[in-house]
Amino acid sequence: MQKLLLKKISKMNRLLILGVGLLLVSVYFLPIWHISLDAPQYPEGLGMKIWIDKITGSSTYDLQNINLLNHYIGMHEIVSESVPELLFMPYVLGFLIFGAFVTFLYPRVYLTILGILNIIILGILGMYDFWRWEYNYGHNLNPDAPIVVPGMAYQPPLLGCKEMLNITACSFPSWGGIILFASLGILAFIVWNEKRRMDVSK
Repeated sequence: MQKLLLKKISKMNRLLILGVGLLLVSVYFLPIWHISLDAPQYPEGLGMKIWIDKITGSSTYDLQNINLLNHYIGMHEIVSESVPELLFMPYVLGFLIFGAFVTFLYPRVYLTILGILNIIILGILGMYDFWRWEYNYGHNLNPDAPIVVPGMAYQPPLLGCKEMLNITACSFPSWGGIILFASLGILAFIVWNEKRRMDVSK
């Protein structure tokens, strides 16, 4: 095991690690998550995109219309400033990118495994934080809202689709999130490939 951890990564896998670093850079420019709402009063649908540092509507007035719907059922207004995690998420992504470039310059298996662990830990914490954010928005409602349904909560799904009154909410990874998952898969492949190469050379 120690021999594998200290093993120098092959040239091909080293280039893959460089590719992971460059892929992660693109997450700064792509949405990570997408939430869509299908409501009768908006037949074309509404969408909300979550980026590494902001929340926007899928089109010009989508976020404004989502907040209008939320107002009637007592949910707080959704604005980027209400999610403090968005202030430091760009630095977390920068840490992952830095780790990929360090591993490219000093290609060792243990650094690749460290990158895998970092992505997994940050992914779990990020998903939990996202769920907590959705829970707070869906449960902490204004009791004086125009529409009050006793016992009703409006927490969007973490992943998948959910019916809430006459609205269908769907939540799925967007391109930035897919890239993060793909990066994890590439790093796992590199470790597997290096172990296989070491076993073959015995």
